[in-house]
Amino acid sequence: MTARELRAVFDATERLTVGLEEEVMLLDPETLDLTGVAAQILRGGGRVKLELPAAQLEVATAPAASVDDAIAELAVGRRELAEMAAGIARPAAAGVHPFAAPIGTLNAGERYDAILAEYGDVARSQQVCALQVHVALGSADATLAVYNALRGHLPELAALAANAPFHAGRDTGLASVRPLIGGLLPRQGVPPAIPSWEAFAEMLSWLRDPRQWWWELRPHPTFGTLELRVPDAQTTVGEAAAVAAFAHALVTWLTERFEAGDELVAPETWRIAENRWVACRSGLEGEFADLVTGERRPAREVLRERMEQIGCDVSVERNGAMRQREVGLERAAGWLADRFLSVPQAPTGT
Repeated sequence: MTARELRAVFDATERLTVGLEEEVMLLDPETLDLTGVAAQILRGGGRVKLELPAAQLEVATAPAASVDDAIAELAVGRRELAEMAAGIARPAAAGVHPFAAPIGTLNAGERYDAILAEYGDVARSQQVCALQVHVALGSADATLAVYNALRGHLPELAALAANAPFHAGRDTGLASVRPLIGGLLPRQGVPPAIPSWEAFAEMLSWLRDPRQWWWELRPHPTFGTLELRVPDAQTTVGEAAAVAAFAHALVTWLTERFEAGDELVAPETWRIAENRWVACRSGLEGEFADLVTGERRPAREVLRERMEQIGCDVSVERNGAMRQREVGLERAAGWLADRFLSVPQAPTGT
């Protein structure tokens, strides 16, 4: 795509609409291990779609006017997936499975076969699940400015959404091991700043497959959205609502600042990556460094101030990693499956 074509896509969207893509694990009803039955379960299209791992399906929502509307559709999609999988598999949502083997099977298909041919066992290791939040800004200029500034807030979102402490039958000592597994592939983690749409067009043209621009935040050239890919999949719909509300509020706040004429700063990638590691290692219990001064403060303190600043009322006391550790490794898989259809929390109001 040319810079002009990219601009047209991002100018054409409706301001601050939101959509969600949630990757869901499929568990054997008896062993609770991952089971590669996605293609067997999937019938037709709609909200539920195939993903790369054979033990995973994705629930996708249409663009919605609010987070509450998107979450309501996500809840419907979870129920549909559970009904489709009944008697075949138990769905569950977290960043990774607690004890499954680290190398799994993949779905067949032209795109998936090409990924397997290029990356081999690294592709088979991607048994990971994300909650991807899409927000449209309705303006190409705003999208690029907000993208560059939003990069600096990815660690905050990652800490809130960390939900992958266990992997391959052991406690990793991390709040989320998912980004380390993802990092075996190229173009992962904190994305580079994009100076212009011309530069972005050149970046995409350099790749053999532009869809493999896999960073934790990206301008999506098909949907015309900012796609936040940093959050782990959340165990309940209510927890997904909290993460989506924070993501949407961050984008709204930065968009309104841009529209008011504020200069949005694009932090250096290596500085953001320092905080991203803290979020991966310690989640809400870590310390973030100020991206200018380097001063370190508790992550919860930073997040509480950010919530107040952007007008978002989401608790920062516990995340999914902490909840899983309270349950324990031995019980975690069954506990995740039991909570897949839990009643959502109260509406977020966003």
